This record gives sequence, C-alpha cells and structure tokens, in this order.
Amino acid sequence: MNSLKNQYKNLDGPILVIGASGFVGSNLFRHALSARDDVIGTVFTGQTWRLRNLPAAQIAYLNLQDNSSIRSLFQRIRPRTIFDCSSFGAYSFEQGFERIHETNYLSLIQLLEFLNGLEFSAYIHSGSSSEYGLNASGPTESSQLLPNSHYAVSKAAASHAIAYFGKVRKMPVVNMRLYSIYGPYEDSSRLIPVLCERSLRGSLPTFASPEVSRDFIHVDDVAAAFAAAALRMSPAIFGDSFNIGTGVCTSLSSLAKLAQQSFDISSAPSFSTGSGRSWDVENWYANPSAVQAAIGWQAQIALPDGLRMTQNWWRQYLETEDFNLLTKKSAGIGFRSSVSAIVACYRDEPAIPFMHARLAEVFRRLDLDYEIIFVNDGSPDNSAEIIRAISAQDPNVIGITHSRNFGSQAAFRSGMELASKQACVLLDGDLQDPPEVIEKFVREWQAGADVVYGRRVKREMPWPIEMLYRVFYRIFAAMSEVPLPKDAGDFSLIDRTVVWWMLQCQERDSFLRGLRAYVGFKQVPIDYVRPERMFGVSTNNWIKNIGWAKKAIFSFSRMPLHIMTTIGGIAVAGTILLATASICIRLFSPDSVPKGITFLSLLVMFFGSLTILGIGMLGEYIGKILEETKGRPPFIRRHMIVRGTIEPAPIQSLRL
Repeated sequence: MNSLKNQYKNLDGPILVIGASGFVGSNLFRHALSARDDVIGTVFTGQTWRLRNLPAAQIAYLNLQDNSSIRSLFQRIRPRTIFDCSSFGAYSFEQGFERIHETNYLSLIQLLEFLNGLEFSAYIHSGSSSEYGLNASGPTESSQLLPNSHYAVSKAAASHAIAYFGKVRKMPVVNMRLYSIYGPYEDSSRLIPVLCERSLRGSLPTFASPEVSRDFIHVDDVAAAFAAAALRMSPAIFGDSFNIGTGVCTSLSSLAKLAQQSFDISSAPSFSTGSGRSWDVENWYANPSAVQAAIGWQAQIALPDGLRMTQNWWRQYLETEDFNLLTKKSAGIGFRSSVSAIVACYRDEPAIPFMHARLAEVFRRLDLDYEIIFVNDGSPDNSAEIIRAISAQDPNVIGITHSRNFGSQAAFRSGMELASKQACVLLDGDLQDPPEVIEKFVREWQAGADVVYGRRVKREMPWPIEMLYRVFYRIFAAMSEVPLPKDAGDFSLIDRTVVWWMLQCQERDSFLRGLRAYVGFKQVPIDYVRPERMFGVSTNNWIKNIGWAKKAIFSFSRMPLHIMTTIGGIAVAGTILLATASICIRLFSPDSVPKGITFLSLLVMFFGSLTILGIGMLGEYIGKILEETKGRPPFIRRHMIVRGTIEPAPIQSLRL
C-alpha cells in the first residue's frame, strides 16, 4: 500500500478523476487523496454514497455532454493527470442504448477534442474487457474485437478513438481494458460483495454455472495500473490499449471452494443452470503480457488474499453509520455540503465587495465548500475589475462578463451552466436578497428539500407598490397552468438535479422562477423581509415591471387566449340575441327602435376594441414563438475571470 501511495505522490498534478462516484473511480479518488491534496473527483448523476465523508472541496460537478461544463471545470483545475472512469451500461440495470453510446463514446470524443488544445501529462481511460466480446478467452491486445452488446460496441469504439488520438494526433492517452474487478465500494448486488456478505453469516450464495470462469482482479491492483501508466507515459504507448487482469482463469466452482477454505464454511455450494446475462461468455480472462512489458505492471494481490481483504472491508462497512444511512434513506442526503452562489450583477459595483464578504462568511459559518460566480451582465460600471480583484484574493470566486446586457434570467442561466457544486443559490447583486437567509435554505436542503425558495412576506417600499406586487403574484398564480408559489422571486437554493432539468428547458426567453416550479421536486418556502437597495437606485421601472408581468403570464399561461375565446363566444351569442331583439322591435314596435348613431358607435367601439385586444394578445404569443424559432443564444460570454486574471471566454456550444 505504501508503494501505491508513493506512486500517486509522484504523479504530475493536479489530478482529475472523472466519474469518482463509481466503483473504480471512487477507489482511484481515495488512493489519490490519501497521497496528496491537489485531487478533484467529478460526479454527474446517481448515488454518491461512495464519496461520503470525503472533503466536498475536492468534489466537482461535470457533465461530459456539455462543452460549457467541461471548459469551466478544466479552466479552473487545469489538471495534468486525468483518470477517466465515466461509464454506463456495465450493469444489467443500466439500459438504453442511446445513453450507453452517448456516455461511453460520443462524450469521449468531445472530451478528447477539448483536451487536444491543452497541455497535460497523461489521460488514462477506463475501458473494458467487454470490448473483446465473443473473443474473451485470453486475447492479446491485437486480437480481433467481436463485441456482443451495445456496451461492448461503445467501449470498442472508444478504444479505436483513443488509438486515433494517440497514434495520429500524438496525445498522451491510453486505454485500460479492465477484467472482473472486485474490492471496496463495489455494487452490493455483484458476485464478490454478495459472497462476502453471505460468508459473514456462514453460508454461500448460489453461483452460476460451475464451468464459467473469470479473471478476478482486486481494485487496488487496478489503481496501481492506472498510476503506472501515467508515470510511464511516453510516445511509445500513446493510443495503446492494455489488458488489466491477473491472467489467472478462475472457474466459479474453484471460487466456491476457495471461499469455503478462506472463510471456513462447511456448507456445500449450489450452482444454477441459468443462461445469465445475454452478453456473458463462458471463459473470460486476460493475457496481461503486453502491459507488463510496456509499463512494468502486474497484479500483486492473489485472489485468496483479495477475498479476505474484501470480506474484512464489508464487515466493517456493514457496521458503519454510512451503511445505515444508505439503507434508511436515499443516498446523497447528508452528503449535501457544497454550494455555488450565482450573483447577477448590473450597475452593482459598490455592492459586490459586500456581497462577497457576506456570502463567504455565511458559507464558512456553515462549513460548506463553496464557489461564488459573479455574472457581470454587461454592466457599464467597473464591476469586472472589482470581481477580478476579489478573485485574486479568493480562489473560490469566478467571474463571467457578458458581451452586453441580456437580463438577469440569462445571467442566472449562464452561471448555472458553469456551476460545479451540489446546489446553486441565485441572488441579485444589489443585496436585496440577504445572504444570511441562505443558512435557512441550506438547513432545509440538507434535510431533504430539492428546492428552497425565498418568500417575500414584506418589502421595504411604499405600501401601494407592495400591494400591486402582491396582487400580481396572486393573479399570476391563478392564471398559471403550473402551481406557482406566491411572492417568490429568483432568490432560492436549487439542488443540482433540479438545475440539470431546468437547463434542459430550452426557452431563449426564460422565466426561471416559473421553470423552477415547472420541473417539480420537493420545494420548501422560507419567509424573509426584502430590504431596500443598499446602494444606488433600482434599474426597474413601470415599463420593465409590465414587461416582467407579460413574460411571466405569456410563458406559463394560455389563460388570456382562453378568456378571449370565452369573451368572443359570449359576444357572438349577445350579438345574435341583440339582432333578434332588434328585428322583433322593428316588427312589433317600430317607434321603439333606437335612433341616432350613438348606440351603433358604442357597439362598434366595443367590438373593435375587443378585436384589437385579442389580436394584441395573440401577437404576444406569436412574438414569443418568433423569438424561440430564431434560435439566437440567450447570452454571450465575453470574458471569464479566474484567480485574478481576465481571459477571453471559450466559445460556448449552442443549445439546440
């Protein structure tokens, strides 16, 4: 173990472990963290139980299918050694061929194209022995690949992509074809964990056919292989794939006997005659001679020792609070310990230092890992320089400068796309959203809420204006087709899962508090008093407020169209009744017919005004359709501000 720790100490850092919440990734991440502190592990979706009790500051969000997410993370970390353990489809419950190929191949191409423009020492990709498919019995790296599942096809395609980027484009990348890995943090439904758990009770599980054989390799040996490949990286192995296994073919009958001996179990093993998974083959073992020659690695942990190590780990883990938490409630709650604060700034130069100081104090008091993303939305003042100076002193501060003013909704969305923590807090930069309220947000979030939003029980403004706000929110809530909270603005804490779904809503003209309600999940209100601006005068006015009202109503309600349809129907019915009455009056009482043009003028004015109003409302909806179909980007980033430097922002990918 000390030798493995020294290997990780000698790696070129910083180190990035992509897919750190998975079985292999979490073990690599833990080995690296035990040796050094310049290590970041990434998560996307799914359970994070393997990362419990690890420092939240070392964990970041990464969506490999989003160029903006990739650029943001790499720009901040600038890793030199990259272990990519992202994968989908290896387990029978991971279904969906589209996601398998997107995760295992298409995302890899996108990442390698991005890496092609960066300086780094080594990229080690977690491949799979499944690439060999039907040709899985002791193949060499040059043997024909005969994939027999979508997962195997995607992994085989990935290995060819790595060969192209390594051999042709001269990038320091290699692919590790991993065999049957076992050890700490493996999924509890897999064979070795089930065997260890049953052995603690003095019994054995039911095995598959006794003739089936596998190459079982301990995850610590795999961690050593990744480190060795990174340390021995050279042009001679650029683009190569290596078989990572012991080279020992162990049948399930042999494994059962070994378990009986190692764990002192007297009961006889039982075997099933089922066909197993559709892609399984009978003999599946490695030929690791090439990796031994190229980088000097070979497996060190014999299967009997590895089984005892794994059983001992499971014995200890089953008694921990982590396991009890995992079985009692959903994984991840209780691990919620990092927050991205996104501050939309426009003409807020004097308020930015106070906002930073108050936010940092709140996060330190809560003992949270945090980042503060100031989005300078084309402000004409000196906001960019203020943000730059703060980021030079506090590495947790990131700045974004837009090419012009796109509005607060676009500013929040811009920050949400680049946020890397487990939740996002949205605040206006004028300090009317008190940072101290975030403490209550975090408590509710850590208790299980997915969205915690601020509800304005009082505004420090003249009471007639406050009443108009309250009336609008109630009218809007009544008209909306989605249940919307009253008196709630953008000020909120939103869990990463909810943020992801909100970003899938592709409106160019977003109304985020409506989208926040639309996506659902568990939402909890927190009451607070909204103070006046600390500095300057609000940039809002009556025209802008009317625009906000129109944006809200026309984005989340078709009620105006329904009302106009209803009024039109009533008007038609009334016109028919009026015409009938007029005919009857003329036939039976000609002298009673209304004289002059006043009556006719009023009718014409009424229906003419109603027609214009209806056309206007219809025009508002058509205008929104026009805005969406243009497909223009909702914002354009001009600069990124990181660690005191202002750099041109990468060209962001369009969300189509």
